[in-house]
Amino acid sequence: MTVLNEKLSASLEDYLEAIYNISCENQIARAKDIAERLDVARASVTGALKTLAERELINYKPYGYISLTERGRKLAWKIVRRHEILSFFFSEVLGVEAPAAQAAACRTEHTLGSEVTSRLTAFVEFVQKNQAEGHDLAHLFRQYCSGDNKDHQR
Repeated sequence: MTVLNEKLSASLEDYLEAIYNISCENQIARAKDIAERLDVARASVTGALKTLAERELINYKPYGYISLTERGRKLAWKIVRRHEILSFFFSEVLGVEAPAAQAAACRTEHTLGSEVTSRLTAFVEFVQKNQAEGHDLAHLFRQYCSGDNKDHQR
């Protein structure tokens, strides 16, 4: 199965994302770090790690360090990127406060299909490109939302 077609549950995606982020921060990931990051029991982590190892997404031996395989790294990067795009969209485009934007990104990142994710990614890239060229569409939208025009809030 290719990385593009890999189907993981929302929970396994969270584990892969956590391993990726912990590895970027600390160069290594341990089961205890993952449990703390995800606020889950160590037994839950062990089961998820075994499943990810069976799918050849991570290198894992009990009581050892966890690392991503090349395939796992590619898939984890896609998951992290999707989270970043959603977080940026909610906070920078829609003007939602950062903690609420992060929470919304966590809740929605697993439910959007690939078509919606692709379009949203293209939209965010479009907004960022226009910002770089001096056209801040996100700022204009936030102004619109906070202005006197309440028709958009119906």
